[in-house]
Amino acid sequence: MDFRYIIMEQKNLMPFEKIKRKILVKKEAETSDKYGTLPEMRSIEEHMNLGIINIDKPKGPTSHQVSSYVQKILSVNKGGHSGTLDPKVTGVLPVAVGRATRIVQALLVAGKEYVCLMHLHKEVPEDRIKKVMIDFTGKITQLPPLKSAVKRQWRERNVYYIEIIDIVGQDVLFLIGCQAGTYIRKICHDIGQALGVGAHMAELRRTKAGPFDERTIVSLQDLTDAFWYYKNDKNEKYIRSVIQNVEKAVTHIGKIWVFDTTVNTLCHGADLAVPGISKIESGIEPEDIVAVMTLKGELIALGDARMTSKEILDNERGIAVKTKKVFMDPGVYPKVQKKEDK
Repeated sequence: MDFRYIIMEQKNLMPFEKIKRKILVKKEAETSDKYGTLPEMRSIEEHMNLGIINIDKPKGPTSHQVSSYVQKILSVNKGGHSGTLDPKVTGVLPVAVGRATRIVQALLVAGKEYVCLMHLHKEVPEDRIKKVMIDFTGKITQLPPLKSAVKRQWRERNVYYIEIIDIVGQDVLFLIGCQAGTYIRKICHDIGQALGVGAHMAELRRTKAGPFDERTIVSLQDLTDAFWYYKNDKNEKYIRSVIQNVEKAVTHIGKIWVFDTTVNTLCHGADLAVPGISKIESGIEPEDIVAVMTLKGELIALGDARMTSKEILDNERGIAVKTKKVFMDPGVYPKVQKKEDK
């Protein structure tokens, strides 16, 4: 069965998609056009070095192999993917390249969505199937399969939604949104146990990984063709369309914008103090992963929040973010911005 073009009404949302954030201004500021650049205006070389490709993973290769293919196609040395898919599983696999590689850490913990075909070992009335599957939403406990990348021990996971698309005989096609690290194969087995007939996962396709979904997926062949046009015809149009800005990968987390004069210090790994902040998004809580941005919208770093949004607004001192991963090179912005540069 080909799941690629099953379009569902967008009524099922991940937790981050339900958050309506507002931009809160702590201190108005302007950014100089002499430093940095708007993400969409980066040179093609910089765009490719700070990019992320939403690959439509084919059936067969491992996720690591797909990431390796992307690196070879683009002739880059660094790459990383946002969460392993089994070789037989297809679908959304964001692959970051160059300096963007570490952004996958923010995507690994993001919610995932799948379309799954489950085969029941005996026929069961539809109303009973629906009733049992509803019980698998919310908090569930799972024992990872014998063949898994994690320690085999009971752990709790959140299933945000399950929507049955169709039931034909012993086959159940459903959509599921869940916390990262949830094993859909195990959910199918456990549903079969609850129904008393047994079941297994017949086919699986990932349709969403954090902010990436099927609307922007590209195949490895699409990427190969786009790179060929860039290298041979000097045509940047296609490579720019298949490689997305690294900033796309942080649309699902809270953001903090800093003054131009704060940027360079952060590029050296310093923590973000309150006096360097111009704007913040609402809804930030301590220990949240947050993106620290320039006023042009460039990603500087990822870090762990140490204050709530309100505390950042109300205080004039203190560390707001513990810097974890830096993406911008030092020297892009000055240490001290001169008045005449504004």
